[in-house]
Amino acid sequence: MHGVGALSCWGWQVSSQNAPESHAVTLTDFLALTISLAAFATFVNHRFLHLPPTIALMAMALAGSLVVLGLIRFTSFDARNVVDLVGMIDFRMVLLDGILPFLLFAGALHVDMRRLRDQRLAIVLLATVGVVIAAGVCGALVWAAALALNAPLTFPQALLFGALIAPTDPIAVIGILRGAKAPESLEALMSGESLVNDGVGVVLFVALVGIVVGGEPASATQIAGEFAIEAIGGVAFGLLVGWVGYLLLREVDDYPVEIFVTLALAAGSYAAANALHMSGALAVVAAGLVVASVGRQRGMSEVTRGQLDSFWEIVDEMLNAILFMLVGLEILVVALDYRYLGLALTAIGAVLVSRWVSVGMVLQATGGSKRYARGTLAVLTWGGLRGAISIALVLSLPSGELRATLLTMTYAVVVFSLLVQGLTLGKLVRATR
Repeated sequence: MHGVGALSCWGWQVSSQNAPESHAVTLTDFLALTISLAAFATFVNHRFLHLPPTIALMAMALAGSLVVLGLIRFTSFDARNVVDLVGMIDFRMVLLDGILPFLLFAGALHVDMRRLRDQRLAIVLLATVGVVIAAGVCGALVWAAALALNAPLTFPQALLFGALIAPTDPIAVIGILRGAKAPESLEALMSGESLVNDGVGVVLFVALVGIVVGGEPASATQIAGEFAIEAIGGVAFGLLVGWVGYLLLREVDDYPVEIFVTLALAAGSYAAANALHMSGALAVVAAGLVVASVGRQRGMSEVTRGQLDSFWEIVDEMLNAILFMLVGLEILVVALDYRYLGLALTAIGAVLVSRWVSVGMVLQATGGSKRYARGTLAVLTWGGLRGAISIALVLSLPSGELRATLLTMTYAVVVFSLLVQGLTLGKLVRATR
């Protein structure tokens, strides 16, 4: 997966030393293939399948990957070109250093600020305290399962899995909720939580990696302090950058220039915050929310707002199509450990239970059944889909048995949540209306 050759900042790796000249592939080859596959799959889904786009793309890519793996295993089919193409990509770098800031910024721009303010307490608690509770409960359940199955997984390692699997992915869910005509308050809760909990989950994961992988001793107070600095610092930095962006936007009335400024805000706030050892994910969300509220109302004309929305909607759709296509294709090159399939299946249940516990505690603390629509707990629990961020985090771990074990568990949870939970969430929403 990590070939020798040119490496761009987006994570594409081109290698010419491990394959004959006839099998050499280039960055252009890979980009052309990925974009073409994503576009074709999008067309097929729109024309024939009518499934949530991201789920359909991942399912088709996953099915294609399994077919290739089957041909390799049971026939003499030479799949070197296919595997070489997929092996060119460092998935972690593509997502965390390339795609994620733009997806988060696009999501922040399209948030309904009025409804976000109405649900702000629940959203903040779900994305912070809820993530910590979910990570802890999931880690404890997975550790208990590992003991029962004689799997070599320590409690800190199980907590690390809980942290990387805690962030939810709103991309597929929002379209499903709208199609099922879910209450707007429920949609605001889910989209607002998912915007913030990515950054919180990453910060928690990074705090635990030093202990689990690096063996660095740390007290709970030290972990909490580092967590607070990264999280609060990231939000504060993002608000500052967003305000500077607003000052720039109000000085011009030329939508190409203003769109360019927002691109710089997305990339710059993320990279700068990470360089300052703060949460880049939370910084870019905070910057995006400033632009979505103050910037849109006071710094843009009606024409610019329309052009900006169209631009970022296209960016969001394209990057998500490519990303979920890669999630399905990546199974060709990741090292899954099928010895721990039983633990992986147990992890699915642990993730659902931990999500139910964390969401239930937050909803109860912020008003209970008197405040929220019927079925909110069930929908938020079943709709807590996991996606590419969890895969990227586990791939950031050093190679070895721990990564292979956690990767197997993570892929099981992601595939189940997208294909099973995602495809049945609409029915659950309609049943609880």
